[in-house]
Amino acid sequence: MLAAFSDAATLRHALAFEAELARAEAAEGLIDTEAAEAIAALCASITIDPAELAEEAALAGTLAIPLVARLRAALSGDAAKALHKGATSQDVADTVLACQIRTANGLLDHDLSRITTALAILARRHAATPAIGRTLLQDALPIGFGLRITHWQAGVAEAAARLRHEVQAGAALQFGGAAGSRAGLGGKAAAVSAGLAAALGLPDAPPWHARRGGIAGIAAALAIAIGALGKMARDVSLLAQNGIAEAREPAIPGRGGSSAMAHKRNPTGCQVALSASLRAPGLVAGILAGLPAEQERGLGGWQAEGPALADLFLLAAGAADAMATVAEGLEIDEAAIARNLAAAGLGNDIGESATLVAALLARDD
Repeated sequence: MLAAFSDAATLRHALAFEAELARAEAAEGLIDTEAAEAIAALCASITIDPAELAEEAALAGTLAIPLVARLRAALSGDAAKALHKGATSQDVADTVLACQIRTANGLLDHDLSRITTALAILARRHAATPAIGRTLLQDALPIGFGLRITHWQAGVAEAAARLRHEVQAGAALQFGGAAGSRAGLGGKAAAVSAGLAAALGLPDAPPWHARRGGIAGIAAALAIAIGALGKMARDVSLLAQNGIAEAREPAIPGRGGSSAMAHKRNPTGCQVALSASLRAPGLVAGILAGLPAEQERGLGGWQAEGPALADLFLLAAGAADAMATVAEGLEIDEAAIARNLAAAGLGNDIGESATLVAALLARDD
């Protein structure tokens, strides 16, 4: 996940944008084919120190300005003039972010699938295991222990599906030019956009530079996914308390111990997920605050999105990896479950728990 948002990845995607833009424009006769191939060849071979480029970008206010300047300096004639034709800095920044989001979501989706798969197995196994339900942290009525697990599974599955939908809709090509009107392309901008999007592996879309709802939707979906992981983590950590002891994280050497109390087995994976769920809402709030952008290009709002989204994906990745380990190795103590149920003295009628488990899991099949 760190690699997906690294300087190297940012530069790679930005160079791909310039190369494929030139090829798409050559395909529509807007620039010379030889010029386009010269641009593409340079983008594939040029060596740029990310640290130096970062300093130049900080001074210029955007990555594209120093990048295009460096590329033009290495080109000549028609190729130098053709570079970046019809595009603007925000086109590069937003398209790079869209590429990074798609890479990041593929990584995250893998670990979320690990969790839902492992939890579905546990939920079916314990669908009819009578356990005490708890509401407001107090004994309530009996439920199937698997029903509690199924709600964890369904929450994560729903969040993963929501995130996939938001990424598919919101992480699209941005290509609008200086003021978003696609000026200077002789009426062929739509064809150029379609070719560029296909080459970069992104959905084609009308310019969305001044509408940040798609990015905000991705951010919110990430926070919901982190929250779903946090819900599972909260429940597992409560079940692992000494006085309950119904479920515990897997025993892994070097994990969950205490520097001062050798007897402890701390729910470290849950700790990671809960920490992430505390941080995520503030990051989303910052992105939401940028939605009322100014006219055709906002000042400060969209520029804050990239770092916040990177942090959200990193938090989600850490939480998902931690809880995948928990889900795949969760230790369930049926004797403790039975003991706590008997102590509650509320019988063992679990209602339609098993039917509900089957119905919830069927939605994910």
